[in-house]
Amino acid sequence: MRRVNAETQRVTQAGPGGGVLLRRLAVPGGTLAAVAGAFAYVGAVDPNQPGHYPVCPLLRLTGVYCPGCGGLRSAHAFAHGDLATALTDNALAVGGYLAFAVLWAVWVIRAVRGRPARLDLGPVHLWSLGALVLVFTVVRNLPSGGWLHP
Repeated sequence: MRRVNAETQRVTQAGPGGGVLLRRLAVPGGTLAAVAGAFAYVGAVDPNQPGHYPVCPLLRLTGVYCPGCGGLRSAHAFAHGDLATALTDNALAVGGYLAFAVLWAVWVIRAVRGRPARLDLGPVHLWSLGALVLVFTVVRNLPSGGWLHP
């Protein structure tokens, strides 16, 4: 009697060519393509030149830097490999780019293994993330936080 594991049976049922693996990687691949396309556009169209992107409404109306202010300039510098400028423009965004890269890699590994991509963030994690964004926003708007201004 021949033993067949569940993974071999699933691939065999899906047909030749590994169609199951392609289906598993379709969404992570599409997500990567969308993010890469956005970074390519921001890398090609310089946000430091006026008129290409809208101005932050919070900054325009109140003069207060939001957590996203400088994010496009940061993405532009990051796309050009200038990490120092990217960190100066928006350090929180650079952390977000790196977190996305790690989470995307975990997502792909889990998809290849046939496991669901779960991100089990509890209330402590979410509150901590919110507190980090709040502290970043407050500090960058203080007179002593000028080093965080975009």
